[in-house]
Amino acid sequence: MASKKSASNKTLSMKLLVNSKTQRVLYAEGGKDVVDFLFSLLTMPVGTAAKLLTADSMVGSVGNLYSSVQKLDDTYISCDGARKALLTPFGGCGSDKLLQLQLPEPVSESAVLYRCNNGSSNCRNYVTKPLVEPADGAVGSGVPRAAGAGFVQGIVTYTVMDNLKVAPMSSISGITLLNTFGVTDIGSLKEKTVQLGYTEGLEILKASLQSKTVLTDVFLGKKTKE
Repeated sequence: MASKKSASNKTLSMKLLVNSKTQRVLYAEGGKDVVDFLFSLLTMPVGTAAKLLTADSMVGSVGNLYSSVQKLDDTYISCDGARKALLTPFGGCGSDKLLQLQLPEPVSESAVLYRCNNGSSNCRNYVTKPLVEPADGAVGSGVPRAAGAGFVQGIVTYTVMDNLKVAPMSSISGITLLNTFGVTDIGSLKEKTVQLGYTEGLEILKASLQSKTVLTDVFLGKKTKE
């Protein structure tokens, strides 16, 4: 017996400091959860990135390799499992699970309900659902659960630059950054809080492979040349 339930829409938030004159993100403030997600992109195999972004949207030639493996006839595959190993490499998981460890996609999923089956008519009227989640947090993914302990400590707020350089934040570093950017008109600076969900996560992944102005490209929708 099974019923449908909606997955929770888990989103993270960041505060952007935007120069309204140039329409550039100077830097962002984010917590442990944001930095854990950004660092988790380093654990993603190239084959998984190509799968998530689709081969056609990949910059360079990696997308062509991915498409070639997809289209190659079984006659030319050397052994069972070789195609799967290339298209859904270990650590990347076949159902986008790596990204979902931090940013689960808001889709409906089946909730399995278990019915007592010991033969008693009264007992069979009761149903329950599993209470214990698998240790890796994703069934069959083979991926360690990154969302548990994560990668960084949660004792400070972090500065995330437009090019994704990350460092612990302090009041002194904030002033230094403004001087580095040559900001003289404080009135031109605007704070903008943005939500980082599954869709934005994919956009950040794609932009991180193409651009040095990732936050500007994703959250302000403007391609800026260095």
